[in-house]
Amino acid sequence: MADVSSYENAGDGVTRRVLLAGPRSFCAGVERAIEIVERALEQRGAPVYVRKQIVHNVTVVDDLAARGAVFVEELDEVPDDATVVFSAHGVSPAVRQEADRRGLEVIDGTCPLVAKVHAEARRFAARGDTVVLVGHAGHEEVEGTMGEAPRSMVLVSTPEEARGLPSAVGGQVSYLTQTTLAVDETEEVVGALRERFPLLQEPPSDDICYATTNRQAALKAIVAESDLVLVVGSENSSNSVRLVEIARREGTRAELIDRAGDIRPQWLEGVRTVGLTAGASAPPALVTEVVDRLGEFGPVHVEEREIARETVSFDLPSSVRGQSRRAAGDRSS
Repeated sequence: MADVSSYENAGDGVTRRVLLAGPRSFCAGVERAIEIVERALEQRGAPVYVRKQIVHNVTVVDDLAARGAVFVEELDEVPDDATVVFSAHGVSPAVRQEADRRGLEVIDGTCPLVAKVHAEARRFAARGDTVVLVGHAGHEEVEGTMGEAPRSMVLVSTPEEARGLPSAVGGQVSYLTQTTLAVDETEEVVGALRERFPLLQEPPSDDICYATTNRQAALKAIVAESDLVLVVGSENSSNSVRLVEIARREGTRAELIDRAGDIRPQWLEGVRTVGLTAGASAPPALVTEVVDRLGEFGPVHVEEREIARETVSFDLPSSVRGQSRRAAGDRSS
């Protein structure tokens, strides 16, 4: 939690309120994925290869690259017998098979909540279902999940696409979702699927992850009071982009920023209250830098609005367990 008192900025002029949504920033799956790369570098030395971005955040990727992580798009860029980390977004069985064939040492950084969706896809497909995945085409998580049962799965993104599925889509129909979707929009798509397939089967528990749900709920708790919402996160971060979209749907101007330097002074003209949050892959330190930057434009008063306390943690893979020279807390200072 931010130290609110440290952000008091005395001076002339009207004091601008900054409403900090909580929870925000790193989730357990992101913490785990980053620590996997850190430990792999410490234990094996550089370079350690990472397929795709370990998490969708420019600052995180740049930091790990500076320490010896090499980010690649596909496995054919990884030398034989090297160590490769799979990103938090997961991979398809075909990628795993290619790594095995190449003799690569694989360290799996897949978020356990993404792995859960993969397991559900396999189970639903094995019993003969047509599996409708609600998600965004081209996202790495979607590609990995679809790869679990490509002949049994159909991707939809909107209610219109759901209603347009043919009635002969095949046998029993079940659905899964990408873990980082907007909750409200996903409910609309699933509702359309239920209209199309009244016997639609659902996953045993929500696929949208707790961190995505919490960050959206926390934003909704402050958006009505905000003249401007700033979301710290990268453009390819699905959960960060969803936060911007939610704020705008609520009628509040919102901007996605990677770092404090992205703030444009004209955004703050006439703004008395700034809502501030960060996607699940954005380091907490970036939020502190944004508050400091806002203070350069005039006095600010920060209010923390925490709607939930997250205590989730995930075990590391056995291949990287053991003492790490860098404490996990160093990443969020």
